[in-house]
Amino acid sequence: MRSAGDDLGPGLAANLAHVGTWIVTDGKAGDENQCIGLAETLGLDFEIHRVAPRPPFGWLAPWGPIDPRDRPGLRGGALAGPFPEIVIASGRRAVPYLRAIRKASKGRTFTAFLKDPRTGQDTADFIWVPDYDDLRGPNVFTTLTAPHQVTAARLAAARRSPDPRLVRLPGPRVAVLIGGDSRHLSYRSADMKRLLARLTKLADGGSSLMLTVSRRTPPPLRTALQRLVAEKGGFFWDGSGANPYVSLLALADAIVVTSDSANMVGEAVSSGAPVLLFDLPKTYIRHRRLFAGLAMVGALKPFTGRLEELHYTPLDATPAIAEAMARAYIEHRAGLAPASRP
Repeated sequence: MRSAGDDLGPGLAANLAHVGTWIVTDGKAGDENQCIGLAETLGLDFEIHRVAPRPPFGWLAPWGPIDPRDRPGLRGGALAGPFPEIVIASGRRAVPYLRAIRKASKGRTFTAFLKDPRTGQDTADFIWVPDYDDLRGPNVFTTLTAPHQVTAARLAAARRSPDPRLVRLPGPRVAVLIGGDSRHLSYRSADMKRLLARLTKLADGGSSLMLTVSRRTPPPLRTALQRLVAEKGGFFWDGSGANPYVSLLALADAIVVTSDSANMVGEAVSSGAPVLLFDLPKTYIRHRRLFAGLAMVGALKPFTGRLEELHYTPLDATPAIAEAMARAYIEHRAGLAPASRP
C-alpha cells in the first residue's frame, strides 16, 4: 500500500493520513480499483461499501433516489454506521448513495466522485474525469489517464524480486492484456482470429508472450490463447498462484493491450514500456481520444503483429489526482464551522 508521504508533500500528507473513508461502488472492478488506487496514494484508512440497489432504483440511477433499504444510518444497509470524513465513489449506481450521504451529513462528509456522474458538477465536492470527457467546473479535475494501483514503487519491487514464472522466459518478453465483452462491445469471430494471428506472428518472431485474460474474455478466445502459449511457449495465467499482473508490466519489453479497456491501457503506460493497442470495432469514441493522446506523447502505437520502438516517460496521473483531492479536502474542512466538523 502507498503511504501518503510517498507522493504528496508532508503538509498534505499530514492532513489526510489515516482519515476514515468509505469507498462506494456497485463492485465493478474498474471503478473500485480506481478508488482504491486514489485512497492508497492518500494514505486513507478506507473500507469498501458495495451497493446493489433493487429494481427500479438501480434502473433509475444516477438520477433517481437511493434504495430505501440502504438509506444512511439504517442498520444492515449499505450505508450503516457513523459517517466517515471522506467518501470516494464511482459508477452510476453509486451516485444516489453519494448524494444521500452528502445530504444526511449536512455537507460535513467530503465527497469525491471518479468519472462523470452525469448529474452535474454539484454532485460531489471533488470530481475527477479523464481529459476526453466533457464535464468541467471549478471542482472538476482532469488528467489524461485514470487513477490506479500500479505504482512506481510496486513496479520497482517487481523488478527487484521478479516473478520466477516470468523471469525465466527469454526476451523480448511481451505482456498481453486481454479484455472482453461488455454491454457496448463484443469480440467477433473475425476479431479473435485477427488477434490470434498477430500474436502468433509475434511469437514466431522470437517474443515470449506473457498472457492474462479477463473474466469477460470470451471462452473460445481464452482457450485459443492457452493453446497458443502451449504451442509456442510463454506464460498464461490460469488464475492459480499469485496474480502476476504488476510483474507482467514490470518485466515487459512491450505490452499488447486490447482497446476495450481504457483502465488497462492507463496501467500499461505507467510501466514506460512500448504499448501496442489491438483495436476493436465499436471502441468508445471517448476512449479513442485517450489513445490518440497517448500516441501523441509517444507511448502507444497500433498492434500489427510486430514490436515497435517507443520512448516516453512513464505516465501515472494518480499522484496528481491525489494532490488535487487533498487540497479540495483541506479547503472543505476549512469551510466547516468547528462544531460541525466530523
